Amino acid sequence: MQQRPLGRSGIMVSPLCFGGNVFGWTADEATSFSLLDAWVDAGFNFIDTADVYSRWAPGHTGGESESVIGRWLKKSGKRDKVVIATKVGMDMGDGKVGLAPKYIAQAVDDSLRRLQVDRIDLYQAHKDDEATPMEATLEAFAGLIHQGKVRALGASNYSAARLAQAIEISRSRSMPRYETLQPLYNLYDRAVFEKDLQPLCVKEGIGVISFYALAAGFLSGKYRTAGDAAKSARGKNTVAKYLNERGLKVLAALDEAAQRTNSTPARVAVAWVMAQPAIAAPIASATSLEQLGELARAAELVLDAETLALLNRASEEA
Repeated sequence: MQQRPLGRSGIMVSPLCFGGNVFGWTADEATSFSLLDAWVDAGFNFIDTADVYSRWAPGHTGGESESVIGRWLKKSGKRDKVVIATKVGMDMGDGKVGLAPKYIAQAVDDSLRRLQVDRIDLYQAHKDDEATPMEATLEAFAGLIHQGKVRALGASNYSAARLAQAIEISRSRSMPRYETLQPLYNLYDRAVFEKDLQPLCVKEGIGVISFYALAAGFLSGKYRTAGDAAKSARGKNTVAKYLNERGLKVLAALDEAAQRTNSTPARVAVAWVMAQPAIAAPIASATSLEQLGELARAAELVLDAETLALLNRASEEA
């Protein structure tokens, strides 16, 4: 499997990243272990999580996903076969939130303990923290690299202006910089990333690890009517955002592309993201081996220029 670089970090990753938000939540521990084993066996090496996963679930406090991954790493002995990415900054309760240096120092040690590793491969700011001077945050992150606790740094949910500012600060102070960006990006949600962030990432050689490649399941084609969407809690939210004239036009193009490539709309949607400039590895999740198999086949799908043009035309925003 052809690997791709994470920015200029020297870290090479598979062309898809497993989204670990499901571990210990919609996938129990036994299922999570089988999914992780199958992911590595299929030739993938990239896994993304965050300290806050899955604090939103009843009875959870955060750290559940990292803990499951940590126990799997210990049991499987596959630490040297995977690239582990996690994140800091979202609200963990009890005032544990943001990117202040003191909190970063505490949070990274908590993540290392839960993951049962000596070093995190990619440590990301989960969201921008404008209440903390950016210089202080970047110095704290740089310190983690110098201490050997982190290999490379990334940013998630940053605007182009703030990401450019961070890169310039790191450059002017000769400090490690953000090598990756984790934005929302898929065949429907294009405008925000493509307008300002994508050109910046291409110019600076930043690897993009986009999330919601399937637009919360909409681009798989399983939500085509309000009735379809009403069958699941996730689907109800899909109706308001995606189930409209443009969304149905995108689904029609995905259907045509899937027929052309003897594939499925979900595989085509993921392959489209993989083909875009600056993309290192889209993030996608699975809660069953069947879904994981779909992701593996998506990684093998190469769309020709005519099919890419069809999808681009259908998903253009007015």
